[in-house]
Amino acid sequence: MRDVPMTPERIAELLEPFLEDTSLSPYQLGQIETFSALLLKWNAHMNLTAVWNPDEVITRHFGESLFAARRLFPNPARQQTAIDVGSGAGFPGIPLKIWEPTLVLTLIEANQRKAVFLREVVRALGLSKVTVFADRAEMLSDHVDLVILRAVEHFEKMLPIALRLAAQNGHIALLIGNAQIQTAKSVVGDVKWQDPLPLPLSKSRSLLIGGAVLDHH
Repeated sequence: MRDVPMTPERIAELLEPFLEDTSLSPYQLGQIETFSALLLKWNAHMNLTAVWNPDEVITRHFGESLFAARRLFPNPARQQTAIDVGSGAGFPGIPLKIWEPTLVLTLIEANQRKAVFLREVVRALGLSKVTVFADRAEMLSDHVDLVILRAVEHFEKMLPIALRLAAQNGHIALLIGNAQIQTAKSVVGDVKWQDPLPLPLSKSRSLLIGGAVLDHH
């Protein structure tokens, strides 16, 4: 498929349903433009995403991630720490960092080739305080303010591991299919879940945020 030029103006237009009354700076839009171009280029050689359409890359990957970012970092008053478990092509972690530049972020990705891609994105976007951890989540012992997962394989097994990485009083956020919501609630009992937030332009996916993580370490 021929690549369609993706301009900052087009990106802003596609992201509107996810950002509503907020907007991104020209610098942030430029970062998304660079990232999406890299993603489509690398995707021709390795399986980073099943989404090939440039418009859909923006809405499905960046839109959903930024929708979460708006709710997780509404009033950035202090520097926060976050882990993206099973980051894959960098979602939602890198868009969270684009939205909240002070974020101290760890991207966990055990697939070595994907980890190489993530490091290239971090370099190309000039992102600081971002670590790519190219191993399994079980091998990490950090405790952070926010742990986020999206489209992770073996979801039920990963949830308790993700929860262990959350600091006391931290949060866990899931971008998941509606059919997985009940599973999430039953797998981890010591989390107070908020009402699921339906994702724009999707009939079957939601953002589920859990807070008040108890002392489980």
